[in-house]
Amino acid sequence: MATWCCVKQCGACCHLDPAERPDLETYLSSEELELYLSLVGEGGWCVNFDHATRECRIYSNRPRFCRVDADVFQEMYEIEPEEVNDFAIDCCRQQIEGVYGDRSLEMLRFDREVGI
Repeated sequence: MATWCCVKQCGACCHLDPAERPDLETYLSSEELELYLSLVGEGGWCVNFDHATRECRIYSNRPRFCRVDADVFQEMYEIEPEEVNDFAIDCCRQQIEGVYGDRSLEMLRFDREVGI
């Protein structure tokens, strides 16, 4: 069974381009939406994403909407805790495909790490 995990040095989720996420207002509060939009930098990448190391500079203090957590997913997306694993895997795969491609090294690494 595949088990979600964050794959270091991927960063696909750090590509925040609002044009690619038209439903932001559906699951973010107005304050979170304002914060989200303030984080969007050049090319749609989060201003806290370090392109050299491909890691988040504020990972331990990242916003709620950047966290994969059962409580957060239930509140934001109405996903039941027992569905979070599969939902998170699907979200990551979609984001990785959109940013890097479905046959990218990032996708291959993610699939290997989660057990697909």
